[in-house]
Amino acid sequence: MSRYVVARLFQGIITLLFASMLIFGLVRLIGNPAAVVLPEDATQAEVDAMTKYLGLDKPLPEQYWLFISRLAQGDWGQSIVFKRPVMGLVRERFPATLKLAFAAALVSLFCALPVGVLASLKRSRWQDKIAKCFAIVGQSMPGFWLGILLIQFFAVQFRLLPPGGYGDGGIINWILPAACLGYHSTAGVLRLTRSSMLEILGSDFVRLARIKGVPEKLVIWKHAFRNALIPVVTFGAVIYTYMLMGSVITETIFAWPGVGRLAYEAIKDRDYGLIRGIIILFVALYVVINLAVDILYCVVDPRIRFESRQ
Repeated sequence: MSRYVVARLFQGIITLLFASMLIFGLVRLIGNPAAVVLPEDATQAEVDAMTKYLGLDKPLPEQYWLFISRLAQGDWGQSIVFKRPVMGLVRERFPATLKLAFAAALVSLFCALPVGVLASLKRSRWQDKIAKCFAIVGQSMPGFWLGILLIQFFAVQFRLLPPGGYGDGGIINWILPAACLGYHSTAGVLRLTRSSMLEILGSDFVRLARIKGVPEKLVIWKHAFRNALIPVVTFGAVIYTYMLMGSVITETIFAWPGVGRLAYEAIKDRDYGLIRGIIILFVALYVVINLAVDILYCVVDPRIRFESRQ
């Protein structure tokens, strides 16, 4: 197992290295950040002086080496627009994004798990068909459109919930953005739960439990559901990462003060350093959580260790 974990760690580091190269190159395509800092009527001499001050006059390999060496030391650079360290800005906004993603994950799990189990028990009946329609709509509807609909109905028409903003941090402010962010993943978890339950319900040990006269509730929830939950839990960890990265649209629509909205502001203002730092954060989160899921699989299923040795 230790060799497998070391190999996955090495792969994660290589992935982060290549991702940093790609991010460094793509962010430079947005243009010269000096044009954002200076006024529109700035002279070419002033633009050249600001470019030199920001260190953008050096060759690209040297710029990348300075970027990666500072990043390894915990220095994420400076925001051009906010004129503050990127690390400080992300640290301020990240708790709000974590809370929103956690609330959306709870909405997803509490909605998808019981509906997925019900759909598997009522296969090909009207309950199953409704669950399938719910999943298809959730996976096909764009997040920005769902957010606009939620605001229109629940905030504008019926005035039941606030249209956006963090407010005082109360739960009422979380409902609409959490529902918007969690609906798409609810559809995926629902379909996975349904397919896993169908597979487990058709297995030999479930048939044996029914033959022995075990009550149906115990068969479903103790034997079938617990075994069907293993792929759902590991998939849920990956879904949580997508929620963190997919919060850009949701946080922008609902004026949520998180990293997603900060990323939108950075892109809008062409804040070179801030864009680069946020994307590196999202990539690192994705790599770390996927690594944790792989290790969890290795613990749960010993066959993975055997395959890695082979």
